[in-house]
Formats: sequence, structure tokens, C-alpha cells
Amino acid sequence: MPLEKLVIIPTYNEIENIPLILKAIFSLQLNYHVLVIDDNSPDGTAAKVEELQFFYPNQLFILKRSGKLGLGTAYIEGFKWAIKNRYDFIFEMDADFSHNPVDLERLYSACKKDGFDVAVGSRYVPGGKIENWPLDRHIYSKGGALYTRMITFMPVKDPTAGFVCYRRKVLETINFDEIKFVGYAFQIEMKFAAWKLGFKITEVPIVFIDRKIGVSKMSGKILKEGVFGVLSIQVKSMFGNYRKRMRTRPPTHNYIQPAFTETDNLTS
Repeated sequence: MPLEKLVIIPTYNEIENIPLILKAIFSLQLNYHVLVIDDNSPDGTAAKVEELQFFYPNQLFILKRSGKLGLGTAYIEGFKWAIKNRYDFIFEMDADFSHNPVDLERLYSACKKDGFDVAVGSRYVPGGKIENWPLDRHIYSKGGALYTRMITFMPVKDPTAGFVCYRRKVLETINFDEIKFVGYAFQIEMKFAAWKLGFKITEVPIVFIDRKIGVSKMSGKILKEGVFGVLSIQVKSMFGNYRKRMRTRPPTHNYIQPAFTETDNLTS
């Protein structure tokens, strides 16, 4: 069976969540593989994953890093691992159940069946919503999304979304050395690069539920990166040959103009 679907889950102190989220993903019985990238969690998350590999042989993998190196670098390491192992569809996903594993198949369907290159699990398209957030986080998130669209002109309603499916060709094309950010701006920069390179992006409505176990990784530094990172991303795209710099090599697909579509009510 070809290696088709890989879910990448970065972790830091997720020992309570990781057994539950892995069980939920593998219980779907839809041939998902999972790569956990752990930043040397003091709570023993990596050891727990290694223990669980016995129960999920040839489905569960782990990369252990030396310290807390950031979300963006974790995903880039995971993307490189996925490309090396020739997975066709690569997913970003949180460990804390803010992303429902059942929605993996809806993102996959948007790419596999409907032909999109990137499918974003979106809180801000019709049918999407957020549960259990205080008012201030709603304001920061929605305001940040609007700010990003105004600065970059990128027609993605949820640019900081962290529940995403990429076709392998997207990740093969993007030059990861040009991706500079590690927090929320990383999520924006990846979508912006894919859009500027002409890949087809869609948004699939999801219900985002704030974590019930563990501590949020949100910080003032991450928020600051989001504000100034958006400006930096747009400025970088205006000078020099942005598309040439963002490519690792000549594209394997025919170039198309940046495209964007919202996708509602997808079924697995």
C-alpha cells in the first residue's frame, strides 16, 4: 500500500493528550500515519509516544528534538521527513483536540477528490466556529485574520489556522530556507507562499474547540511575531523575485494564477 496520508503533530508537554489523540486518529481506520515531533518535553511525552509505537507498528513515528525550538521549525522538519518518505498528503494538526480527528477526512477529500492543493480547516467560513474561547481571544484572532488579509491581500479567511492538508508537490516546491517564522506567522507565511506560487487553496469549515487538558502555548512573543511578521512577509514579496526565491526547483505542475475557493459541507 502506498504511503498516502501523514499527520504531523508537534508536541511540548502533551503527555495527557497524546495517547487520546492518537487513539482517535487510528480508530478512524482510514490508513493515516502519524509523525510526532517532540521538543524534549519535560513531562515525558516522547517516552509515552515510544511506548505507544508498540500498539501502532508502522503507523506511529517520532522525531525527538533537543529543546523547545518552535512550531515552525517542527513542521518544517516534519515536512522534510514526509517528502523523503513520499507521502502524498501531509497534515498539520494540534495534539490537544482543538482539531477534531474526524475532520481529517474532510480536508483530505478537498485535496484528493476536489483537486485542491491546500485545504485549510477554517473557523471563519460559513459553518465554522470556535467554542470555549473568552471574548478577548475571539477579538485577537478575528482581528488578526482581518489584519492579515488587509496587508497581504491573501483571500484566506483563517490565515493562522493550524489544521491544514498539503499535497506533497506544494511542500516540494516551497523553499523552506525562505520560511523565517516559528509561531502564528509561520502559518501565515506557508499559506502566503503556496498562494503566491499559484497553488489552489480552499477552506473547509471546522468547529475549533479550545483545549481542555494542558496549557496553551500562546504568548506575547507569538502575538508580536504575528503582527510584525505579516508586514515582513508582504514587504519581502514586493522586492526581488519572490516566486523564484520561494521555489526549491522548477515546479512539477503547470503554473496557474493564485486561486482560492471556500469549500462547504464536504463528506468523507
